[in-house]
Amino acid sequence: MKTGPPSHRVTANPGETRLIAAEFARHLRAGTVLSLIGDLGAGKTEFVKGLATGLGTNDEVTSPTFTLVHEYQGGRLALFHMDFYRLNEEGELDELGFEDYLAAGGVCAIEWGDKFPKRLPQDTVSIRFTIHDQDRRTIVW
Repeated sequence: MKTGPPSHRVTANPGETRLIAAEFARHLRAGTVLSLIGDLGAGKTEFVKGLATGLGTNDEVTSPTFTLVHEYQGGRLALFHMDFYRLNEEGELDELGFEDYLAAGGVCAIEWGDKFPKRLPQDTVSIRFTIHDQDRRTIVW
């Protein structure tokens, strides 16, 4: 995916975050890696819910905080939703099979992807989430 100059959107609620992500997903290609960066509650999982919708997956999307990876098949592209929050060492990515997911030809959406930046492909798209108040967020990619 070519991202061009940075783009940003301000959302007023989780539904708007999902709609922005669904539109964003329509332009994704096989092998795209997204690094989702932001504080707890910033909207990263809501964004992935929108990605799943935009890719045509009807599965319920939940946070992979404790399972580390959720796979969503059946859409235009497979979606691999990862969460690095609970990982402490880079070597845990090998145990997770991280390289296999990168090579699988789907879209990898990684919450807390900035935790191990050297392991991400060079063309990874960084998406930053900033909390302004209870519901309003800025999303920048």
